[in-house]
Amino acid sequence: MANRGKGYGPPLSDISESVGNTPLVKISSRTCPVGRTIYAKCEYFNPLSSVKDRLALAIIEAGERDGSLRPGQTVVEATSGNTGIGEILWGEEEGEREAGGSFLVEFSKRFEHFSFLAHRYFVAHRIAVAMMCAQRGYRCVIVMAEPFSIERRKLMRMLGAKVIVTPKAGKGTGMVEKARELAEKNGWFLCHQFETDANWKFHYETTGPEIINDLKSVGLKLDYWVTGYGTGGTFHGAGKYIKENSPDTRIVLAEPAVANLIGSGIKTERNSDGSPVSSHPAFAPHPIQGWTPDFIPLVLEKGIELKLDQEMLEIPDGAAVAMSKSLARNEGILTGISGGAAMWAAVETAKNAPEGSVLVAMLADTGERYLSTPLFADIAAEMNEEELEIARSTPSWILEP
Repeated sequence: MANRGKGYGPPLSDISESVGNTPLVKISSRTCPVGRTIYAKCEYFNPLSSVKDRLALAIIEAGERDGSLRPGQTVVEATSGNTGIGEILWGEEEGEREAGGSFLVEFSKRFEHFSFLAHRYFVAHRIAVAMMCAQRGYRCVIVMAEPFSIERRKLMRMLGAKVIVTPKAGKGTGMVEKARELAEKNGWFLCHQFETDANWKFHYETTGPEIINDLKSVGLKLDYWVTGYGTGGTFHGAGKYIKENSPDTRIVLAEPAVANLIGSGIKTERNSDGSPVSSHPAFAPHPIQGWTPDFIPLVLEKGIELKLDQEMLEIPDGAAVAMSKSLARNEGILTGISGGAAMWAAVETAKNAPEGSVLVAMLADTGERYLSTPLFADIAAEMNEEELEIARSTPSWILEP
């Protein structure tokens, strides 16, 4: 690669400047159907390895601009994980100046405490919030439901956040309600990731232009853009920009088959601030962490109302995990379960797309966040028989079981 050794560019003033400008990576013919081209938008190149770093930075900067977030305040948020880690990172520096399907049934038997993994991707937002708060010098309090992973709680605490765990019976709506209560009682800044316009606007200003500009730089036009939804910010913001600047691009919006909230046609009832009143009747636990909470976020609903001519695609039982594993073994791309789901949707779309079509799939985060989930359930820590045979093939330093 010609640019190797040239350096990143001028040194960054702080970690928040490294958010965005993530690469498009071409998928090989081992995964991509012949005659089509698929690129992965690898959001794990963000500083805390998730698309949620964009959201956390957007919320913190918007609050600072409009005066709702002031020095010395505490930031509180309810999310499943990656967002929370990102928001802590932007908060210590400023202080110096915060079930359906056989697969899911088996998964629930083996990982009962993860029965609501659908919200784990929102933990990514909490992680991102924690990052931003650490960098900016704000105190940070993250509310997360009981099923979310231990590693994500530790990441957020490592970044200085206080982590409040709510009972799993409350699902995503329960943790949102708890965060709202804490904000009202203490006068804290509530991020409102599911409702704030800052969410989708950041993707309109960054993610969408990045995709279009990177393809344009090599003379390509985007035919299909494939994504899922958590808060709906990526779909709403990047989708709006893409349709405005590439009207012929088809948008594919995917969701779990066992939790087809959009496909059900049933709207979410809302409180006055846009937050959900209760769980959506079409929701069921699913293993695609970060996608499809138990309500339709307001940000997503507003994006759908734009009529971006998106087509819906349901992800079947087990497909997301299988594709994540395939990407790791065939492409060297280590992404999470939601990334596997998006790529599966892209491959299925490509099979029916005209020859020569160019597709982009959103890979939201890294597979390293999923060590205690079904993604790694069959990955052994100890040597198997084949590995032992290799070890025994030479005489020295053999670790026998």
